[in-house]
Amino acid sequence: MKILKGILLFLVILVGIGLITALFVKSTYSVEREIIINRTEQDVFNYVKFLKNQNNYSKWATMDPAMKQNFKGIDGMAGFVSSWESNRKDVGKGEQTILKVTEGQRIDYELHFIEPFEGKAQAHMTTDLMTDTSTLVTWGFSSKMKYPMNLMLLFMDMENMIGNDLSTGLSNLKVLLEK
Repeated sequence: MKILKGILLFLVILVGIGLITALFVKSTYSVEREIIINRTEQDVFNYVKFLKNQNNYSKWATMDPAMKQNFKGIDGMAGFVSSWESNRKDVGKGEQTILKVTEGQRIDYELHFIEPFEGKAQAHMTTDLMTDTSTLVTWGFSSKMKYPMNLMLLFMDMENMIGNDLSTGLSNLKVLLEK
């Protein structure tokens, strides 16, 4: 009985330390990646503003070619929704909505993850003129983890995890648009 009480006390202290630590751990994170594409800014923007086109370059969209997709609204305009559902846990179920389009410059999105974990994130894609025939494309992602789940940010390298996927998508976009 004394050993059981000792184990229980140890577990309570361990959980308490975790909960207290989570109070001091940041709960938000942001990741951005960029690439230069040798096409005009307007050409690039006219391609990336359409959410359906992400199926051609986004790493996440290519992880399960058999996933079910649905679309609502007018693509390339605020309010357009792309939803997905996959049996693969690393793809899950969710939807992405275009929140705002600043023509020729920026698209803002909201992602709503439903399965395997509930969550929301913000994303954006911008195009910036470098020269008459080259464009800097930036893809960004930011989210917040609720307390006490934010404790996971101490053990997960979101910069690399998400950053690598954004870089892959941007590299795919570059190859696609420079053909």
